[in-house]
Amino acid sequence: MIEKFDYDNGLTLLVEPIGGVASVGMTLLLPGGTASEPADRLGAAAVLSDCVFRGAGELDAKAHSDALDQLGVKRGCAVQTYHLRLSATFIGHQIEQAMPLLTDMVRRPRLIDEGFEPARQLAVQAIDALEDEPQEKLMIELKAAHLPGPLSRSAMGDRDHLLAMNNADVRAHHARTFVPGGAIIALSGDVQPARAHELVGRLLGDWSGKLDRPAADAAPTPAYHHHHNDSAQQHIGIAYDAMAASDERAPLQHVATAVLSGGMSGRLFTEVREKRGLCYAVYAGYSSLLDRGAVTAYAGTTTERATETLDVLGKELRRLYEGVGQDEFERAVVGLKSRIVMQGESTSARASAIAQDEFLLGRPRTLDDCAAEVDAVTLDKLNAFLAENKPGEMTTVTIGPQPLIGQQA
Repeated sequence: MIEKFDYDNGLTLLVEPIGGVASVGMTLLLPGGTASEPADRLGAAAVLSDCVFRGAGELDAKAHSDALDQLGVKRGCAVQTYHLRLSATFIGHQIEQAMPLLTDMVRRPRLIDEGFEPARQLAVQAIDALEDEPQEKLMIELKAAHLPGPLSRSAMGDRDHLLAMNNADVRAHHARTFVPGGAIIALSGDVQPARAHELVGRLLGDWSGKLDRPAADAAPTPAYHHHHNDSAQQHIGIAYDAMAASDERAPLQHVATAVLSGGMSGRLFTEVREKRGLCYAVYAGYSSLLDRGAVTAYAGTTTERATETLDVLGKELRRLYEGVGQDEFERAVVGLKSRIVMQGESTSARASAIAQDEFLLGRPRTLDDCAAEVDAVTLDKLNAFLAENKPGEMTTVTIGPQPLIGQQA
């Protein structure tokens, strides 16, 4: 059972006790993601996500890090479209010691000038390293080409903006976006709801502020985009619109995508890689933002086989909507349910999942809820869904030595 508490300042707390575990996973979603960055300071969230680890409260960077390490706290910070996500895992009986150190990173990060420059340089280096990671770069470019602004922004930011940034910009982004209004904190594992409610209220109850959610611009028209890279490889990405996670049809889209890319038995692996030997890697995924979703597919291949790979990949994406058979349907369902079971073995994964559910769906789901949604999908329902929801125009992005002229999915 998941208990939900709403504080007067707009903060939402979710608590999921899990028997038989000794750890607690924590996820805190703060409304400071890329969509909320100033238009001329893209990358402020990326720098801030590093700076919050460089001292908090009365403790400098080393003292604060040592205090968390002494408690065995594993922690991380990630930049998302709508949020900056602070995550941590610690032993349940140490919650009274761990939570003040973690919440100080949110409310009282030191953000000193000496910590800013190393954080900025790391952010710039991460962007520069994309030239050696064309697959990662491709997915960033595909997001930029397919989604409307500011939802299309990269979590890494913009290199020129980072070089023009100063610590005052980071401090301003923190002050504006690290607010309780719209923030979500989730705790899963060896935790008591009443105790967690009191502790979070004591640490964050007098916190104040709210940030309006950014509005999306008009969506771009699907098109073909090529980015040059001197390589013997060609990287191909395709995206098309799907429903948001809050749509009642979303479980059907999950199962359909699992038919495409549910491991080595998935259609893409079988048809594009195994039967034709066109590429060394191929997969597809379904993801959702607040009011929209997308199916994305990737293939990595050689220059010589790139045009054929793109053609076959696009055809397989569209062929899915002609219907699926019983065997591949059953394999997809088993794969999805296996992933649900494995998620339940990680308190950090559960904290992340219920926080994301609360934001996207307005309610957290238990593992039983997730399994029931998959169980409710039948082959007839899936094929009816596919027949009624054929994809429209697709966005295609390639990275390699030459464009695939005139080729689109």
